Amino acid sequence: MTTLPDDLRAMRADVATQDAHPTSLLPGVPTGTAERVALADDAPVRALRVYRPVATSGMPAVIVNLHGGGFVLGDGGGDDPYCRFLADAAGCVVVNLEYPLAPEHPYPAAVHHVTDVLAWLTTHGSAIGVDGARLAVGGHSAGGNLAAAACLLGARRGTPRPVGLVVDYAPLDLVQPPAAKLTAAHRAGAAELAEAGARFNAWYLPDPARAAEGLASPLLADDLTVLPATLVVTAALDLLAAEGDAFAERLRAAGVATTHATFPGVDHGFTHAGPAREAAAAWHLMAGFLAGVLAPDAS
Repeated sequence: MTTLPDDLRAMRADVATQDAHPTSLLPGVPTGTAERVALADDAPVRALRVYRPVATSGMPAVIVNLHGGGFVLGDGGGDDPYCRFLADAAGCVVVNLEYPLAPEHPYPAAVHHVTDVLAWLTTHGSAIGVDGARLAVGGHSAGGNLAAAACLLGARRGTPRPVGLVVDYAPLDLVQPPAAKLTAAHRAGAAELAEAGARFNAWYLPDPARAAEGLASPLLADDLTVLPATLVVTAALDLLAAEGDAFAERLRAAGVATTHATFPGVDHGFTHAGPAREAAAAWHLMAGFLAGVLAPDAS
């Protein structure tokens, strides 16, 4: 059994308190659209947190949302209002997945867990009332890393093969130490973020020799042609902006349909922490992208 460091316990307690009472930067988020759906014993998880659009016809598509938290924090509760928004704005079901955290479950446990859930939804989507053939996955910060890695692993296995991927200010290169990503252009708090990132990465990836693996560092994966249409969101002041930009460039070079949006003047986590105008613009961008790739007639 893994003994958690005291500071990580404290961080988790703080995040749990915040996630239990999430705030939204978006006005008019629907209520009463979330439910916890129990699954059969042969499913990879016992239950899923599901958000449905207020109005829909037929069998809706589905996106699996993966929260941030440096691979070690959170349970997705902080994404609750945004999952409600995406379900309604994109006209799809959102599954807000609670994945296993490090250091109790180090790399690649979370990647395999997410991939298993995506594969199950592909073949058993009707169990939660969705069309598993119209499946996307996306995530924020560490969740964006896991979303991209799950698509890579799915391609390696042959399933699942999502039709869309959202990568929101994600750490995509775990080989380069976070401190080495600092530049003179970064704000004063960037050094603290780099320090925290180094600790998170060490808990997630206890064997640094594996950092160059594509499932740990999707930016460094040998073959990105296997990825689906992808939206990459970067924050211009973020420590991770350069690797997000590089990921988008590699996707385009690989022939992947790529939408890349860089938001100027904002930092890591802006979709959840603001500024509100830029956060709202990013969430509307994500909803529009998902509505497109998940449309019944999308090629």
